Amino acid sequence: MTHDDITADTVTGPGGTPPGPSAVQPADAESARPDTAPSPADAALPPELAPAALTLFGDRLDLAAAYAELLATDGVVRGLIGPREAPRIWDRHMLNCAAVAERIPPGATVLDVGSGAGLPGLVLAIARPDLTVTLIEPLARRTSFLIEVVERLGLAKSVRVFRGRADEAATGSSGRDPISGDVVTARAVAPLDRLAGWSLPLAVRGGRLLALKGSSAAVEIEEHAEVVERLGGGEPTVHLCGVGVIDPPTTVVEIARERMVGPPRPAASKRSRAGRSRRR
Repeated sequence: MTHDDITADTVTGPGGTPPGPSAVQPADAESARPDTAPSPADAALPPELAPAALTLFGDRLDLAAAYAELLATDGVVRGLIGPREAPRIWDRHMLNCAAVAERIPPGATVLDVGSGAGLPGLVLAIARPDLTVTLIEPLARRTSFLIEVVERLGLAKSVRVFRGRADEAATGSSGRDPISGDVVTARAVAPLDRLAGWSLPLAVRGGRLLALKGSSAAVEIEEHAEVVERLGGGEPTVHLCGVGVIDPPTTVVEIARERMVGPPRPAASKRSRAGRSRRR
């Protein structure tokens, strides 16, 4: 393990606590390793879900199936997906994420914060070839998996992987230019107030955050609406995606970036204020 690996795997802070789909993230990699090697059969599309999958992925369903197999095999071996999730890859993850595509305008640039194993960013890139997607992920072992998947699926022209935190992507770091997009997505990354703080700076003015949430969506909006407004966001709204296609539909909290709000200026210390007074 390199020094970079050690540093990356202990990242905390904006956009990295915890990154990726925490609903399926194992507590530690050792306990997540299956007793037997995962089988590609675990990623087989259940016949009852085939109509929904065809509706959401169209002629790219084979590409979606290839990604599902990588999640259920390499993703499990590397501890990115819990072994118990492998048989539920399609209903809980692939279709759940693909349904969000209906909230994204044609030709949009999409930034996926805390991408983890690529949910929802890679799923959206597969379902919508018109999108340009950047997967933002701070942990080395996850970005290695994402890069390999992008190459194996032939998505390099429309998908890039940014290793770093959301705040680093928004402001630029290590000689890299800041990035921004029309849409910022996140799935099970953090409560809405922290998520908005990390994600809204990545959206262009008039862009939007699409946060995949569960039953807590309405409660989170009630608790954090004031914080979202201070961060330059509009009134959060809840949308159900995939109604009539998947059951249950995907719950998404949408927040438009209405104002550009810069980072707060640090308060001057008492000593520095006193020093200025003496100089006068």
